[in-house]
This record gives sequence, structure tokens and C-alpha cells, in this order.
Amino acid sequence: MSTTDTTTIADTKTKGTYAFVSLGCPKNLVDSEKMLGNLSLDGYSLVSEPDQADFVIVNTCGFIESARQESKAVIQEMLDLKAAGKTKGVIVSGCLPERLGSKLLDEMPQIDHIVGVFGRDEITTVAERIVSGAKEQRELFRPAAIRAQDDTARLRITPGHYAYLKISEGCDRTCTFCAIPKMRGKHVTKPIEMVRREAEELVADGVKELILVAQDTTYYGMDLYGEVRLADLLKELEKVEGLQWIRLMYLYPINFTDELIDTIAKSSKIIPYLDMPLQHSNDRMLKRMQRRVNREKTEILLEKLRERVPNLVIRTTFVVGFPGETEKQFIELKEFVRDQHFERVGVFTYSLEPGTPAERLPDHLPEDIKQRRYDELMEVQQEIAFEHADSWVGYELDVIIDEQVEDDLWVGRTFADAPEIDSLVYVRGEDLQIGQLVPVEILQRQDYDLIGVVSEGEMEED
Repeated sequence: MSTTDTTTIADTKTKGTYAFVSLGCPKNLVDSEKMLGNLSLDGYSLVSEPDQADFVIVNTCGFIESARQESKAVIQEMLDLKAAGKTKGVIVSGCLPERLGSKLLDEMPQIDHIVGVFGRDEITTVAERIVSGAKEQRELFRPAAIRAQDDTARLRITPGHYAYLKISEGCDRTCTFCAIPKMRGKHVTKPIEMVRREAEELVADGVKELILVAQDTTYYGMDLYGEVRLADLLKELEKVEGLQWIRLMYLYPINFTDELIDTIAKSSKIIPYLDMPLQHSNDRMLKRMQRRVNREKTEILLEKLRERVPNLVIRTTFVVGFPGETEKQFIELKEFVRDQHFERVGVFTYSLEPGTPAERLPDHLPEDIKQRRYDELMEVQQEIAFEHADSWVGYELDVIIDEQVEDDLWVGRTFADAPEIDSLVYVRGEDLQIGQLVPVEILQRQDYDLIGVVSEGEMEED
């Protein structure tokens, strides 16, 4: 089935109409797309406006407090539409119900049904209850998967030329600040042949860039095969005809094997962009976070990656203001970022998550200190990011076109930029196509973004 149409017009033969709001990370987005696919196959029609729908589904994030508040705000907006008679029901799915359980219904009793993370494949059953007016069951939770869930036949929300490919579910890490294992369960690997089959389906539907996601990508295979096998998976994906870019996200620094590094370095399809969350550089902080890695091992890995993967771009994330973080330790983190010259960095202030081990740690820091450290670290990184962007001015880079802004103005990304989180390239050119990979001469930097013009000469046919 086509996976790119997200505004299907309802007709009188459908079982009902629904609107869908997807919040949170790319892993959650894959779950959203699978639910959309199931609903479409079962005869429900997606509409773009909630006030035109028989019911609304909000697939939520429950990772940190700000995400939970965003989810609740969207839910309340949909409940207000229901109260005004503009939709019949509101279904809430995903991580927030999984995190809060029936407490969510206690807090927001106007919600019609809640569906946990592992109840996603039964969304059509819940939809039937809404359209039929049944009220006898308001919760649908299932145990965490012991085998990987099938993500084929999705109705995709992303543009047609790129897609997220979830290679595993859950996480076996015990990071003290993180509640994801409580919501997503233990790590479950999706078999190599299953991943390849999904990749082939996506590429047949027009996808040129596959973005591999998991909670812990480098741990791929350990539970199923008894050893990490991300390198083997990548070699299989290399064989998929028509696929141009493979982008790797959420690479935990442990289990980064030499075979994996060589596979990335030698590949014609795996782009030299690695998303590897490090969280901190100070050994005491890393131990308190229970990251099971130290600064020395991290620096050795980073040096090895830089030496062996040409033109490598590294994206990472850090947490500032973790309980007990001293000013000296924060200064060490700033110096680490300066020394390593990461091309892409995200910074988060520590969020106290109920039920996590970090909640019980002493020496929690006030919000003003967290915010100051966030600002200071982002200022350090801004200088590095601007310097990196400036270094590309005057060069020609391949850019994948994501969107048309004006008649001859387009927005795209280089290999160094993942969708939604990294920088953009504004491209002047005529007769381009969404999803086309075009050579672009970079003319200047504009803040974090680049501005360029399509290079003269032969361009790749779409």
C-alpha cells in the first residue's frame, strides 16, 4: 500500500474517520505509522483536522517531564474538541499510558481509551469500541514483546524519500536517569531477514534514505544471536537495490566493534554520520549515571573513528546539572567538547524522573544552575558548529531535497544532517524534485544553516 498519503479524504463506505497526533522520538513515530497502517487496512479513513474526525488518537511521549506536559496539553486540546461536540472520542496511546497506567485516566477521566506501547497492533479493536459506542473497557495493555514486532505495511508520516527503520525494541541499559526500560521493556532484536524485508518494502515505496533507530543500536543482535551483529545487518542492507543513504542513530559507545567501524568506513551507502549519545565526560558523573564507560575509553573510540572513517560527522548529546555535578566537573565537560570538536551536539538539563535510581541520589541542583550550564555549553558548541559550517563554504556537497519553499528555492540536507534535529541547506535551483540528490555549491552560512546553488553539470535523475 502507499505509505505517503497522510490526508486521506473519508468517504461514506469507511468504518469511520480519525485524526492522529504523533509525539516523541522516531521510535514512537514508527509505532504511529504502524497504527496508521493497521487502521487504513481495516477500513478507517485518516483526516487532517481533528474536528472533522469521528475520533482522535494521540500517540504520546513519556520520557521526561517536559514531554509529558506536552503530551497532556495535546490530549487536553483534543478533549476540549470532544466536549464541544466536534469529535466523538479520544484515544491516548504510547509511552505516557505505559508510564502512568490507570493514573492517567484518574487525572484525565474524559479520555475514552488508553493503549500501552505494546497494545499498538490492537488499535483497530479500540477504534471499533469508539465508533460503536461501547464503554465497557477503557484500558488496553500488553506485556513487553519477547519477539520483535512487525513494522511492515506502515502508513508513513515522513516525506516519501526517507523513513525510520526500527531494528530493535526496548533497552537492557540501566542508566540511572532513564525510565525507558520501564516503558519499553528489555532489548528485543528484530531478526536480520525481517529488517531487510521491511527495508525492501520501504525502498520499493520510494525511500532513498533509511534512518536506523533503536534504544541501543550497537547492542543489536545480542539477545537473539548471542553476539552483537549490527555490522552483519548493515552488510545485508547494503544489498538493497535503490537505497542510497543509510543513517545510524543511537549508537551506544559500548559494543562499537572494529568490524562495525570497518563496515561503516568501507560502505558506499552508510553515510559517515554517527549519532552517539555520550551524556558526560567526567568519570564520576558517568559512574553515577551508570553508563559503564569512562572518559579514556570514549576518547580512544572517538580517535579510532576519526582515523578510520573519512569525513566523519559525529552527533552526540550531553546532560548538564546531573545530581552532584560540581562546577569543576562541568568545566571538564566544556573542555571535552572544545577538544573533541563534535560537529553536532544536543544538550539537555537533567530532568528528575520519578522511579529512576537518580531520583534517590543526593545533591540535586537548582534549576538556575542547570540552565546556566546549559547556556554555557551551548555557547561553546555554537562556536564549533559555526566553524564547521564555515569550512564548507566554497565546496560542493550532495544535498537531498526535502521541501520546496518558493519556485526556485528548496530546503535540503547534507549527509551531516538528520531530519528534524540538525541543520538545513537552502538551495537555489530550477526543476528539482523532492527526494532528489543534487550537487550544491555552498555559498555562505546563515547561523547553523547553509545557503547554496545547484552546481552546473549533470545531476542525478530522480
